Amino acid sequence: MKKIFILTTLSIALIACNSSEKNQSVDAIIASKDVKAITAKKTELQAQLTQIDEALATLDVNKEVIALVSAVQLKDTTFNHYLEIQGNINTNENVLIQPEFPGNLVELNVKAGQKVSKGQVLGRTDDGGMSQQLASAENQYALAKTTFERQKNLWSQKIGSEIQYLQAQTQMISAQKGVAQIKAQIAKTVIRAPFSGTIDEVFVEKGEVVAANPKGLMRIVNLGNMYVSTSIPETYIGKLKIGTEVDVYLTSLNKTYKGKVRQIGNFINPNNRSFGIEVSVPNPENLLRPNQVAKLKVIDYVSKNAIVVPTNVIQQDSKKNNFVYTVVDSKGKSGIAKKVIVQTGQSSDNVTEILNGLDANAIIVTEGMNTISDGMKLNF
Repeated sequence: MKKIFILTTLSIALIACNSSEKNQSVDAIIASKDVKAITAKKTELQAQLTQIDEALATLDVNKEVIALVSAVQLKDTTFNHYLEIQGNINTNENVLIQPEFPGNLVELNVKAGQKVSKGQVLGRTDDGGMSQQLASAENQYALAKTTFERQKNLWSQKIGSEIQYLQAQTQMISAQKGVAQIKAQIAKTVIRAPFSGTIDEVFVEKGEVVAANPKGLMRIVNLGNMYVSTSIPETYIGKLKIGTEVDVYLTSLNKTYKGKVRQIGNFINPNNRSFGIEVSVPNPENLLRPNQVAKLKVIDYVSKNAIVVPTNVIQQDSKKNNFVYTVVDSKGKSGIAKKVIVQTGQSSDNVTEILNGLDANAIIVTEGMNTISDGMKLNF
């Protein structure tokens, strides 16, 4: 009995020593930084793991386990791939109103928030006495016109000389141009809306002496002609055209608008190898504002009748192969797991296009795929 106990103790000690020597051997190999030795050890361990997998497959343990998973049947669909990029909301009708003629602001007809029409009078500056000049010029023109008409009548009767007729005509035309010039100057004292829109801000008060300056008199904005401007990498220059549909997402509004490319730049920026585009955006609710940040999703690839799967169901094995688990031999809500190697395409919106490996109507495992293996019985 004593001998048996001693032999058993020695065996356990030898096994422990042997295990310790193996662990020390692995540690020593790693510490040696010998690439060949480490690679050889890795190959040895992988061979042992393969033997273990084969042994488990022989025992067919999977058939004894039924895993509960979620599964879905695939179908053909249209797959769109997007280029996602950031841009800014703009409008061409967002300007500061400046006075054409400096002087005292004698009229101010609008206030902030007021809607105005194109050509509407917003204000008026003092004309600096040009109204009196106009009255005098009009009197001179009336006299010159009367003189010309009388000279014309006389000339038609062959009375007087041709030079008198031509001088009278010239004086009348000159007086007429003088009147028109003064009227044009007076017209500049009237401040009109350049387009229909809303007065966003007014920076002056009636009675102030005004002149053109960086601040302006007021800001007028039209929110009906909005667009997004951004830059696109030059690799996409052949993938965009006028009219291409674009999803425009406004983070601040949590809304997505459908826009269209309205302009494509003809110049490549040498600093970042990109070109500019403009995307028109509808604004029916007047929620868009200039300088808002927008996220654009530009369709650059379309595949009809594509097979797509959720990106998270695609796994990778030790040989760097992409695979998914499908359900075969399905009967009702049960079946057998099958590992299927797949060739993937592009990904967008958390789904990936499958180019090869899956057929339409295949049933794939969407939840629980990390806990199953090939050949395992499934309930879904």
